[in-house]
This record gives sequence, C-alpha cells and structure tokens, in this order.
Amino acid sequence: MPFIKIWIHAVWSTKNRVPLLKEGIRKSVIDHIKANAKEKGIYLDCINGHLDHLHCLISLKGDQTLAKTMQLIKGESAFWINRQDLIKGKFAWQSEYFAVSISESQLNKVRNYISRQQEHHRKKSFQEEYDQFMKKYSFDKFSG
Repeated sequence: MPFIKIWIHAVWSTKNRVPLLKEGIRKSVIDHIKANAKEKGIYLDCINGHLDHLHCLISLKGDQTLAKTMQLIKGESAFWINRQDLIKGKFAWQSEYFAVSISESQLNKVRNYISRQQEHHRKKSFQEEYDQFMKKYSFDKFSG
C-alpha cells in the first residue's frame, strides 16, 4: 500500500464572480461541501471563502486526481445549490480554479489564511488576491 500525502490549496469563484455567497448561503454551501467531501472520501481539511469565491485545503489520496476531486466538489455543490433554490436564477461556479501544492511546513499558515477570509477581504478584493496569486505562483508563465 502506498503512503501518499499531497496537500492542495484550491480556490474557485462563482460564475462571473457574482457576489452570491452571502453569509447564510455561504455557511450552508460550506457545510454541504464538507458533508459531500466526507461522503465521497475526499479529505477536506478546511474550507472558507467570501462573497464570490471559496478556498479549501485538501489532501489527495493515491487514487484521487485533482481534476476529479474538484469536479466532485464544484459540480455537486452547484447542483445542490440549484436544487435547494438558495439563490434566484441558476447558480454556477466559474469553470477554472487555482490549485497549488502546499508543504507540511506551510499547512498552519494556509489554514489560518483560509479561516480569515472575511477579515482578509475587508482589505483586499478578490481581484487583488487573484492578481497576487497569479504572480506569486508564476501562473502567467504557463499561459499561451
């Protein structure tokens, strides 16, 4: 049996970054994502977000791919949000997402960052966070 621990910090937004995740809705969505992840065997260490996006810290097992895990989290939660009529109109997540590997030594720093999203976004917009993330992880070098 292989011993695998791959930590991933993933971030995704609502379609067109529309601020649909008001506090009560966001809590319901996060609670549902946690329950669904547990049911699907996805180790979701922590999850939080703001009005238009979510962050999570997950650990992939040997038989899990990032693409499939994100599909299970995002796709199922969008379906659930629509079935529950949590918002007016059709809910969707943006198709893309960020995901970076996290070393064991950085886990507590990332957990703290994820848990403090509301405080963080009083000072910085998601666009500023997005731009910083793109630069920090050199995503611009991988495009085109």
